[in-house]
Amino acid sequence: MSQKRLSRLELRIMEVLWTYGASSVRELQEKLPLKGRPAHTTVQTMLTRLEAKAAVRRAKKISNAHIYEPVITRGATQRQLVDELLAFFGGRAAPLVSHLIESGQLTLQDVEEARKTLKKESQCE
Repeated sequence: MSQKRLSRLELRIMEVLWTYGASSVRELQEKLPLKGRPAHTTVQTMLTRLEAKAAVRRAKKISNAHIYEPVITRGATQRQLVDELLAFFGGRAAPLVSHLIESGQLTLQDVEEARKTLKKESQCE
């Protein structure tokens, strides 16, 4: 089952849920960075959309506050984003890796971790 694409703001809200766990709208809004923090009503709207996308669910209700928890995992979302990015590059990792190297965002440590993962994967086959 393919999950639906999340907007940047939805991803920011999901990041708070993954980091802090189940939260109310107010708690989520307050945990977002002050700079560029969306209004309470905007966070509520985003949670409604995330609920429609089956990314979050209402875990319980305390007084008038609904408590939301993530349904999708950070790992699954990261994999989907990487898959979409690779699709943009025609399914080839080389142009993406080249960009990361040229921009200085790919470290020697990253390369070593990738090498270990490749070695492990080749041994599993």
